[in-house]
Amino acid sequence: MAKESLTIVDNRTGKSYEIPISDGAIRAMDLRQMRTSPEDFGLLAYDPAFMNTASTRSAITFIDGDRGILEYRGYPIEQLAEQATFLEVAYLLIYGELPTARALEQWTWHVTHHTWVHENLKKFMDGFHHDAHPMSMLISSVAALSTFYPDAKQNRDPGHRELQIYRLIAKVPTLAAFAYRHTVGRPYVYPDNDLTYAGNLLNMLFKMTELKYKPDPALERALDVLFILHADHEQNCSTNAMRSVGSSGVDPYSAVAAAAAALYGPLHGGANEAVLRMLRAIGSTARVPDFIRQVKAGEAKLMGFGHRVYKNYDPRARIIKRAADEVVAATRPSPLLPVALELERIALEDEYF
Repeated sequence: MAKESLTIVDNRTGKSYEIPISDGAIRAMDLRQMRTSPEDFGLLAYDPAFMNTASTRSAITFIDGDRGILEYRGYPIEQLAEQATFLEVAYLLIYGELPTARALEQWTWHVTHHTWVHENLKKFMDGFHHDAHPMSMLISSVAALSTFYPDAKQNRDPGHRELQIYRLIAKVPTLAAFAYRHTVGRPYVYPDNDLTYAGNLLNMLFKMTELKYKPDPALERALDVLFILHADHEQNCSTNAMRSVGSSGVDPYSAVAAAAAALYGPLHGGANEAVLRMLRAIGSTARVPDFIRQVKAGEAKLMGFGHRVYKNYDPRARIIKRAADEVVAATRPSPLLPVALELERIALEDEYF
């Protein structure tokens, strides 16, 4: 009997089966041999939420939810957020190792020189309703990129694949900024390739009449840290959506648009938006006690607390908290911040939560 194996006795038939274990997992198809009759399809594993099912082998992200550990390619997320930039982390996730100085220079050049989008894509975005949701616009415009780059369909060619990586990392911030500016009724701002990745996004979001936008260093660094923290998170909903769509051989833009559509959902990335709506509805710290009463009575839902994976504390939350403190110190804080802090205090101290 193999040491790394699982012995299963099927009580329906009395038969015994030896299932190989590899890297702490068994293959679901190995269960199919367990039949009660020749006509039986075989035993199936039922796991609709992928709570205990891996769809692929991956060496990108490691999560220990019980201990609050998150690593990219073996590097602790705390270390990367403190010492690396988003473009360095993106390189790490894609190529498996942090870039050398020369590799980072080339990588940054390639990304920086693909930030602009075709003018017709701007016209495409102009067609959206004035109050269209920015995520809906982003999903549609990312998908539309496939019509501008037909070479993306040659996804089995390494050179073409790498080119689409440059384009996607470079152009998604441009499209996101355009979507925001469209929603608030402001003219689009073109990329400024003299700025950093995060600084350029701030430029495209918030530049007004100044000739040269100078991003606040605290905001610039905080945004870069947020990009790092959201760069990957194992087998989540949007990752599964992209892998599923991408498995058909479709171009990367269509697959990324599918992932963005999954992220739009209120149970995934849309949860962040739900938190802001909750904070606005509460309005002030004076109304927090009544809101907590409603939560305990089942009349309201406390958004933004708890995580399906992290059972102790989300390590990203500590990093975001530090970045938020630096932003508050450098800028005028949002009036919603005291409400959020009071909710956090109660959630951490009240045994109900």
